Amino acid sequence: MHKTVLLNETIDGLLAPQKAGNENLVIVDATFGGGGHSLEICKRCPSVKIIALDQDKSVFEKAKDKFKGCDIVFINKNFRDLDIKMDSVDGIIFDLGLSSDQLENSGRGFSFMKDEPLLMTMKEPARRSLGAGGNPSEYFVTADDVVNTWGEENLADIIYGYGEERYSRRIAKGIVDARHKRKIKSTFDLVQIIREAVPAGYRRGRIHFATRTFQALRIAVNDELGVLKTGLEKGFDALKTGGRMSVISFHSLEDRIVKKFFREKKDGGEAFLINKKPVLVSEEELKNNPRARSAKLRILEKI
Repeated sequence: MHKTVLLNETIDGLLAPQKAGNENLVIVDATFGGGGHSLEICKRCPSVKIIALDQDKSVFEKAKDKFKGCDIVFINKNFRDLDIKMDSVDGIIFDLGLSSDQLENSGRGFSFMKDEPLLMTMKEPARRSLGAGGNPSEYFVTADDVVNTWGEENLADIIYGYGEERYSRRIAKGIVDARHKRKIKSTFDLVQIIREAVPAGYRRGRIHFATRTFQALRIAVNDELGVLKTGLEKGFDALKTGGRMSVISFHSLEDRIVKKFFREKKDGGEAFLINKKPVLVSEEELKNNPRARSAKLRILEKI
């Protein structure tokens, strides 16, 4: 079961004391996922209106029964396509982590622990629909495309740049050598290539040796960093004066973007920071949810 990370810290920071009794709050959950944040907000503010976005349509179907009696609108879009009237929203949440359900049950190859097709796309359904003449009517890149067609230098660059993987060049060479023999089809195919490319000592490290490469491919496939920059800008524009934005990031590349964006808004006199340093998970939460170890929460308020 997915466990919502930094749940109380996120919502406590989002719902400023003066908003606690407000009957007309509008909150955007830009990364609905399992709906944990939205559900807690509904419990605290029964009259709130939630606008929930997710590009994976299946998450709404799984969660809708939990939201009976709550004023919630489900929108099947990526938050880069956030199209909400400016100065109309009291709060917005970005939880940039993958849910446990996406990792373990999507069948899209996000996890190196399961043998699945190399998709890694957040889109639903995880396949390309064919239009007239057999041509894709909606084309989107998959991890299969990346590992089987991208050049060795490009592969090395994204594995290093997005995964911060020290053995990126060895892994990229291993991928290219392997695909010359046969197509790389599954997550386990890729894990084996990585296993053979990295030193034996690295394979026994604290972090699984495939973690950074899988992260890099997922970021590249979904353009996650570009999406984040666009989503932050659109989300900030939608906030009312006094509205707050809570962002939970899970790796340094995301956090750098969020930190830079928040600092620019502060320095430009458009916002102030609710927490100057990121809020980290408590020891108690870490015991119950080890996956939360890298989570960082930042909150700002629009002036």
